[in-house]
Amino acid sequence: MTRFSGRVPAGRTARRGLAARVCAGIAAGGLVLVGVTALEPGAASASSHREAPLISGQPQYDNTDLYAFVSPDKPDTTTVVADWIPFEDPAGGPNFFTFADDAQYDIHIDNNGDGQGELLYRYTFTTHHKNGSTFLYDTGPVTSLGDPDLNITQTYDLELIRLHNQAVVSRTRIAHDVPVAPSDVGKASMPDYPKLRAAAVRELPGGTTTFAGQADDPFFLDLRVFDLLYGGNLSEVGRDTLAGYNVNSIALQVPTSAIRQSAGQPVVGIWSTTQRKNAAGKWTQVSRLGSPLVNEVVNPLKDKDKFNASAPWQDAQFLGNVTHPELPGLLQAIYKVPAPKEPRDDLVSAYLTGVKGLNQPPHVRPAEELRLNTSIPPTASPKRLGVLDGDNAGFPNGRRLTDDVVDISLQVVAGELVGNKNDLGDAVDKNDQPFGDNFPYLAEPTAGSRGPVAGVKSDSSAQSPGDGRTALTGGSQAAAASSGGTSTTTLVAASAAAAATAALMTGFILLWWRRRRGQAG
Repeated sequence: MTRFSGRVPAGRTARRGLAARVCAGIAAGGLVLVGVTALEPGAASASSHREAPLISGQPQYDNTDLYAFVSPDKPDTTTVVADWIPFEDPAGGPNFFTFADDAQYDIHIDNNGDGQGELLYRYTFTTHHKNGSTFLYDTGPVTSLGDPDLNITQTYDLELIRLHNQAVVSRTRIAHDVPVAPSDVGKASMPDYPKLRAAAVRELPGGTTTFAGQADDPFFLDLRVFDLLYGGNLSEVGRDTLAGYNVNSIALQVPTSAIRQSAGQPVVGIWSTTQRKNAAGKWTQVSRLGSPLVNEVVNPLKDKDKFNASAPWQDAQFLGNVTHPELPGLLQAIYKVPAPKEPRDDLVSAYLTGVKGLNQPPHVRPAEELRLNTSIPPTASPKRLGVLDGDNAGFPNGRRLTDDVVDISLQVVAGELVGNKNDLGDAVDKNDQPFGDNFPYLAEPTAGSRGPVAGVKSDSSAQSPGDGRTALTGGSQAAAASSGGTSTTTLVAASAAAAATAALMTGFILLWWRRRRGQAG
């Protein structure tokens, strides 16, 4: 902002102030007539997604969650879901949410337990725009992914890279120019969003299916855990603080036989990463995610950025964070829940090696990965506590969308696996939106037009959503309705006329002001 110094003559100040007030008042009246409403910003929250200092300032590159499970409707396939960009406010326009063009979004598969990836699925995105002379994301109702009114679009390529000891053995592009499902701007812009989303699901040769686009954030929990573990007295539990927020998701479904080592060794380790180019033009890993909550509450602050830049086969450097964790001591200090004796070898199996007899591969190298035994079939009635409740198809054997990983993790950290029985939890047991029965299984994103519209409450009841404009037109719509109704066209024309009148009045006042200034000179 430019700052001025020096004194302004008193008479000129008075005239400028009068004109400014009059013009501002008329402009405000004109805006109200046209129908501008106040916007309420979303509340800022601490996010479990924002797990490390550096990546918290780069949301396009920030892995928020990773899921891997045997597909419930296609049990010969495995589905991996990886999410980015935490806390997407649905109404966060005009620049809605896109994957970064200068990033490599990678899904790694370790199928022999050595802590290194043998398979890497790489997504790279390109952003396109049709009209650079408008600020709009869409310029009219969007009915298809190729609609001319969808101004900002993205496409992606998908590569399968085969590795041995981190050396590339082969590289195959298995998809090219696949469209991304757009952000759900709202019902006026995207009257049939499910159709757009379905068009972004693509079946590829070899039995692979892919999807990229916006989705409801599938992670459900009460994030007020960071306020002294739910207020220090469990007064802050029971509200899904991620409800109503979206993420950008990549979903990949592949034949299980294509990713596991063999039928005799069905355990795969999975993690996701983001790479971006540094100032020297070299690709650098800036985010990494395997099991949930590890970098949030297991690693201390000094190790968080280091963890994001490292690889699973280097995880011996973080072993002490697992065997001597901070959280049990906090639970004991605040809630008098006895902390199990250290070293915590039970957490080593949960976070680094997999559980023996469940999802631990032979000759395993301790590494932080989401480990899935692909030979365990999906259950028809998943239990939210997974393995803790006898459901071996759930977390920590992979992670399903419905697994309550916060309750599971709290109970395991408090010693559930070593005899310290407890029922700790955050009282949020399911997602705010139902998941789908078919790929990509994710709930549809919350639309930008969601929430109540402006309305006027009477003594008997609130107005219906369609009456929202009444509050902005001084009751003209309600009066018109009582006298036979007024069309939308008439209302728009009346609003435009009011705006034009306001502009004309502003012009007359400015002309008068300039003449007065000339006479005063």
